[in-house]
Amino acid sequence: MGKLKSYQEQLQDIVAKGINTAEEQQKKLSSKPFEYAEKLESEVREYSVKSLRDRYDGYSESLFSQLRDLNSRFGSFAGDLVARLEKEAAESADAVAEAADDVAEEVEEAAEAAKDAINGAEEKKAPAKKPAARKATTAKKASTTA
Repeated sequence: MGKLKSYQEQLQDIVAKGINTAEEQQKKLSSKPFEYAEKLESEVREYSVKSLRDRYDGYSESLFSQLRDLNSRFGSFAGDLVARLEKEAAESADAVAEAADDVAEEVEEAAEAAKDAINGAEEKKAPAKKPAARKATTAKKASTTA
């Protein structure tokens, strides 16, 4: 989930850089007509073009400020979403780990039961074979001594 947070931060940085670039380009483009108008009007009425430019710049700054605020809100929303996804993933991982532990315990118990069953079966067979083997060796000894 750290990757999601990283992607969210990278996306937010890209948007912020885009906003800054757009603002710079807009200011460069919009300044040209005002510069020409200021030159023309300097002789007629200097104050009106400057006040118009100040208003325009104020509106521009307000617009880009709102865009930055929107980007910040988006970042907060994305951060909350990432945190929620990370929490759900952690809870799911815990549930899977618990289920795996339960299965491991059941397998262990089944293995122990099988081991006990095998040991019990071997114990039942082992005493029956030993006396038969002894009789055969006793019979061999009797035939070799006779």
